[in-house]
Amino acid sequence: MKDTAPITSGVIRAALREDAPRGDITSRATIPASAVCRARLIAKQDFILCGGGVFAQTFKLASPRVRVTLKFRDGARVPKGAVVATVTGPARAILTAERVALNYLQRMSAVATHTRRFVDAVAGTGAVILDTRKTIPGWRDLDKYSVRMGGGQNHRRDLSGMALIKENHIAVAGGIGPAVARARALIPKGIMIEVETTCEREIKEALMAGADRIMFDNMTPPQVRRGVNLVAGQAETEASGNMNLNNIRAYARTGVDFISVGSLTNSPPAVDVSLLVEIKIVRPR
Repeated sequence: MKDTAPITSGVIRAALREDAPRGDITSRATIPASAVCRARLIAKQDFILCGGGVFAQTFKLASPRVRVTLKFRDGARVPKGAVVATVTGPARAILTAERVALNYLQRMSAVATHTRRFVDAVAGTGAVILDTRKTIPGWRDLDKYSVRMGGGQNHRRDLSGMALIKENHIAVAGGIGPAVARARALIPKGIMIEVETTCEREIKEALMAGADRIMFDNMTPPQVRRGVNLVAGQAETEASGNMNLNNIRAYARTGVDFISVGSLTNSPPAVDVSLLVEIKIVRPR
């Protein structure tokens, strides 16, 4: 996949300062400044790698003398027991940057791995797995990049990129029709307008109003199937609400175009990896 993790060196430096605002007192007290070491990043489970470049950049910002060799690319399947990367250089720098580097890689790989499970679960149905805005504040672009590395697609990045008229908008606007009409009048042409619906009456209202995409919120698979048949290709369709790996294929088989899954980014199971020193600390000649 031709994609690069969207993060700046300034953000990573800030994360390193957060973890060691006055330096790493443990490494400084126990390890000679001249010591170097080599460590291996070991996969303790099968997972989808994401954040390899951020992992490497974190160590390089801790010390330009650190060398990181990645064995897999972002989006690749990593088997349990595999060496994901090797890290060589000043021991103090490696141990100081270790936690921050792992935090990036473990979180990003967790999102990618969880996404791939959903993508695999709907394979062959034609349904597309989407993320949501349920992301860690400040991590949105990393989370959405991770979803792409897992094979999913991104829903709107933010509130500026797409109009999603939800129940509270509808309540204040006085109905689906008025809400869509106002959106059409004020939002620039080319920006999609999606409407959240909870029943067949609302689906019909969204269709009559000319919504570009209609979301079926918290409906059962049979209800979603009826909604898809009712829309009949006049708009894109999306199912959302309480999606999990046990029910996702039932939703995908309804013929719905998209399925948005909040858990991709708000609660992905942690990926288990360990950075282990492979050789004893040595002193360069």
